[in-house]
Amino acid sequence: MTAIASKTRERLLDVARQLFASNGVERTTMNDIATASDKGRRTIYTYFKNKKEIYDAVIEREADAIVKRFRDIVCSDMKPVEMLQAYIRTRFEVVDETIKASTTSQFISYITLDHKRLERIRRLAVDKERGLFKSMIDKGVAEGVFDPTQAALIPSIHQMFFHGVDSCHLCDNYEELGVNPASFREEAVEFFTRTLVIQKQGN
Repeated sequence: MTAIASKTRERLLDVARQLFASNGVERTTMNDIATASDKGRRTIYTYFKNKKEIYDAVIEREADAIVKRFRDIVCSDMKPVEMLQAYIRTRFEVVDETIKASTTSQFISYITLDHKRLERIRRLAVDKERGLFKSMIDKGVAEGVFDPTQAALIPSIHQMFFHGVDSCHLCDNYEELGVNPASFREEAVEFFTRTLVIQKQGN
């Protein structure tokens, strides 16, 4: 795909995403996307067969955007422990940013008009993140830094742990649970590090 074609495709996806958020998927037509993007219907059908294909591409792109920062960490040249700690801290940052976005009118549109789309994005992002996290852990095991037994358990624990963190952020009930959010982040980093890293004798 040429640079111009790629740019046109991304433009169509940007417009479709905005329309899906504000109007809902069912209420958005191919004509709406064509008009809003200043492109003809013929141009749209050059890139996408139908609205479902656009919808799927938007979901894929949004899920990729969520996990991009995780992928950047896993694909970096950091050492296993440094990578693990950067990953956990970044995961908290992503939670923070997602919750802040929930105060915008666009997010309200997602909730009220397109809950199924939000859920599909979340599920796809979780699937992508699961693979990245496991890849990171496997690398640490291969380098003899992470305990293989703990490594077999930690991916599932990580998923459930952050499912709970997401819920706490949404409900804003850290105080009710007796947790200090300011220190909890580093406590979590310490927990995952101590759980996974093979301790040398004398430590």
